[in-house]
Formats: sequence, structure tokens, C-alpha cells
Amino acid sequence: MSLELIFAFILFAFVTSVTPGPNNMMLLASGVNFGVRRSLPHMLGISIGFMVLVVAVGLGLSQVFQQVPVLYTTLRYIGAAYLLYLAWKIAGSGAPDDSRAEKRPKPFTFLQAAAFQWVNPKAWVMAIGAITTYTPQENFAVNVVLIAALFALVNCPSVGLWTIAGSLLRRWLAEPRILRLFNIGMALLLVASLYPILMDVHGTL
Repeated sequence: MSLELIFAFILFAFVTSVTPGPNNMMLLASGVNFGVRRSLPHMLGISIGFMVLVVAVGLGLSQVFQQVPVLYTTLRYIGAAYLLYLAWKIAGSGAPDDSRAEKRPKPFTFLQAAAFQWVNPKAWVMAIGAITTYTPQENFAVNVVLIAALFALVNCPSVGLWTIAGSLLRRWLAEPRILRLFNIGMALLLVASLYPILMDVHGTL
């Protein structure tokens, strides 16, 4: 890969990682409800899980989807359904110091966040875009691994900005009623983030 292509890809990775989407909406809510430290496994899970997804797409999954498009469409609908479930969970979150410990929500674990990338519609769009647009055919397998690693390096601090922003909002959301309204708002934004994806799927049917 040339330096010009690498710089162009880094810009693509930053813009797609830092703009609103399911991961960032959940990290913003996680930062508010759990703080940065407890959200670190969530952040790392997103970056590492996405890196594995990019490698998988580059080394064969994209060809499978080209041959059987309905698999890709089905996966996106499964992802949308799971996001709706997560939105419902976020909307029902209470204050972090809620005395009902057994019902208190917990932040995403590393494995949960990594696995979520496989049903995250935006992640699939980003991965396919990275492979089809920025990966040279010469030494393709090596370039796929390089693209995936660069994406992970750019992605982690980018999504971390949303976690930090959420953490900074914690003192203004100390009142349980206000926090509940915030969580409901985040849930609605998470649902809204599905709209472009579902419209794209509908347009391909």
C-alpha cells in the first residue's frame, strides 16, 4: 500500500468510526452509566471484534455474500432486531447506585462487544467498504491484515471519545429521573441509527 492510500484509509476509518452509530450510541450511554474504566472492555471488544470481522470479510465472506445476497440481507435484519433489544435494555437502565443490585444493568464485556460486531449493520458496511475500496489486489491477504490492524488502531480512540463524553455528562445526570430520560433518549437514537441501514436493505429487495 502506498502512503497516499494509507492516509486516505486512515481518514476513512476515523470518519466512519467517530460518526454516530450503534457502537457509539451504546458507548455514550455506557460512559454515563458506568464511567470510562468500566467501559474499557466494551471499547476494546468493539475494536478487536471489528478487526476480526474485516479480516473475515477480506478473506472470503464478501464473496459468499456476492453469490448469496440473501445471507447478507438476513444478517442485517438479525442485527437490526438485536439492536432493538439493546435499545430496550438501555431505555430500562436505572441509576448506577440503584439499590436493586440484582437488577442493575452491567456494562458490555469484551466478548459481548466483539460478538456484537457480527450483527452490527454499520460494522458490515464499514468492513465491506474498507475491503472493496482501500485494499490493493497485489499481496491481497497481507493488505487485508494491514487494513484490519489500521482500522482497529484508529477505531479504539475514536469510539473512546464517545465514552469520555458520556463520562463527563455523569455529574449533570446524577438525578435518577434525568438519567432515566437520558437513557430513553439514547435508546431512541440507537433505533434511529437503524433507519439508513433498513432503507438501504429495502431498496435492494
